[in-house]
Amino acid sequence: MKRIPIFLLFLLPATLTWLSCGNAAPSGAKTSGLKYRAFISNSVSAGTSLAGVYIVDAENDIFRPISPISAGTSPGMIVVTPNLGITIVFSGNGTQTSQNQLTFINNATEASAGQLTLPGVTESIVVSPDSSTGYAAVPTAPVVGQSPGVVDIISLTTGTLESEIDVPSVHYLSIDNSGNRLLGFSDDSDSLSIITPSQAGIGNAVTQVGGFNRPVQAFFSSDDSTAYVLNCGPECGGTQASLQTLDLTTNTPGPAVNLPAGTVALINGSTMYVAGTPHAAGGAASLLCPAGTTAALYCGELATVDLPTMSVTNTVVITDGYHNRMAMAANGQLFLGARTCTEVVAPIPPPAGAEVRGCLSIYNTLPTPVGNAPAGGVLIPPANGDATGIQPIPTRQVVYVVQGGSLDIYDATTDALQETQITNIVGQFIDVKTVDF
Repeated sequence: MKRIPIFLLFLLPATLTWLSCGNAAPSGAKTSGLKYRAFISNSVSAGTSLAGVYIVDAENDIFRPISPISAGTSPGMIVVTPNLGITIVFSGNGTQTSQNQLTFINNATEASAGQLTLPGVTESIVVSPDSSTGYAAVPTAPVVGQSPGVVDIISLTTGTLESEIDVPSVHYLSIDNSGNRLLGFSDDSDSLSIITPSQAGIGNAVTQVGGFNRPVQAFFSSDDSTAYVLNCGPECGGTQASLQTLDLTTNTPGPAVNLPAGTVALINGSTMYVAGTPHAAGGAASLLCPAGTTAALYCGELATVDLPTMSVTNTVVITDGYHNRMAMAANGQLFLGARTCTEVVAPIPPPAGAEVRGCLSIYNTLPTPVGNAPAGGVLIPPANGDATGIQPIPTRQVVYVVQGGSLDIYDATTDALQETQITNIVGQFIDVKTVDF
């Protein structure tokens, strides 16, 4: 089996003053003057805190008094183009009055280059490898004469909607290494959609392939001949979570290796890490937490898959919830984020040793202990809330984590909060991304 490069990710449609698609933000040309920046989305305006995208000095963990970049009324998910030239921010809250707006930020000028309103809420966008085109999944977008759901094709050179492909209930997207083909994953479906954007408006742009089990994500071999499809299984209403191959030369499903659960995955070399919360078929969470370890009743599970042999080599217990964030930090520390997990909140005032538990897990992939995380073990930090943003800082051994609306900075050499935290930035934060090489 070939070694597989990771090519994931999530989010998504005005005429703009735009960066050339081939140009990343030039070094030293940023308005703030910061060398290495992190963009953090704040979803609310309250008191002196304004909704928008805040710029943090990620080299020194400092927030200087720079006004936030306007990005709608409730900015949330952030996607950065591969060339780091453009940051895409989605503003929407899933309610009847949701704004459903995209803001495109020019990373060099640190200003909005334009906005576009979507026909519904989105959780998934992928960008072509050359940073020229964005593809957005909008599962509730109205379509005349058929079920809702579209993939919008957006020119990132002009900032305009190029075309739209009807794919009922499409929720998540994955893109191959060439950028010529997408896989679309629809809610409550055991099929996936093979999407050829170049055929949009011509016909035969979508090919449906069955034989899966609530697929949610895919990875591609280096030659794009094989996709490795993550089946969510019972957690998404199916029967068995697994990792399954798809031959893209014949569009034929292949063998699968069963997993305890799977809603998000990451590849590191020839190893895949898959996180999810085991569920009984057609039912609720099923994995009881080990006795005496936590007040939470049910737990999630992280599986390690050896890709050359397509076999599960290890499983460890993590928090429960719906896992949708995963990032490998420095020092072999894998950060895992979930939403709607079982929280353990300490009473006030908290007694000594009181458990505090939220939706963040840290898995130590090393054969030696790191802080309180044993070799090959899991640490669950004492913090409450959904873990909605995880960004390792590539130039350092720290990780920015947004949990429960707050920004925390973890030291990857100890798996604990570092001494220096950013205390002069307040808001209800959602996501965080670095925007410089």
